[in-house]
Amino acid sequence: MNHSVNLLMSGFVTHDVKHFIVSKPAGFSIVPGQGVELAINRPDLREAGRPFTPTGLAADRVLEFTIKAYPDHAGVTQALHQLEPGAELLMSEPFGTIRYQGPGVFIAGGAGITPFLAILRELAGKGELGDQTLIFSNKAPRDVICEKELRHLLGERCILTCTAAAAPGYEQRRVDRAFLEEKIKDFKQRFYVCGPPPFMEAINGALADLGASSESLVFER
Repeated sequence: MNHSVNLLMSGFVTHDVKHFIVSKPAGFSIVPGQGVELAINRPDLREAGRPFTPTGLAADRVLEFTIKAYPDHAGVTQALHQLEPGAELLMSEPFGTIRYQGPGVFIAGGAGITPFLAILRELAGKGELGDQTLIFSNKAPRDVICEKELRHLLGERCILTCTAAAAPGYEQRRVDRAFLEEKIKDFKQRFYVCGPPPFMEAINGALADLGASSESLVFER
């Protein structure tokens, strides 16, 4: 780990997702979409680092993380959710292959929205959201991270689906080949994909079947 940072504040975004504001080391820079490794600076957790994606703007004077807890796993994310302001974290240098490469379709599953939050917020600040579309899949409406913000930024180009619940304003179906074929007309454009490994594998496979080239797919390799 290259940096020591402090938790400044935290708060719930959904029932099981918190945003964390931490201090930003002097000279630290990151490209929206990149991740870092975080660990809690305690003897029992110092070596248990996990990758997380900063979700704020690159120019912010602090770093923001949006992190989901998994109550059935007594791991780093659960420990992070229990931290109080002032706690010390250890952080690596940025890494990762997800970064903005031009207008396209962002396809996210659950907490896979986090690298896209940083990118979409950056594009919003530049007035460059006009050609972007988001397809965001969750189990139920209460699981949707930053829903109001995403709907505000993208309007009708924010397509939300729920796989386990029906509700107005959401499509109750999985994002699969048939869904992509129905919603997307141009498969020669750029596609950004992030979510659990089975989700990414299925989406990337479906996109390839529909004519997307491997060079047009942006995901964490």
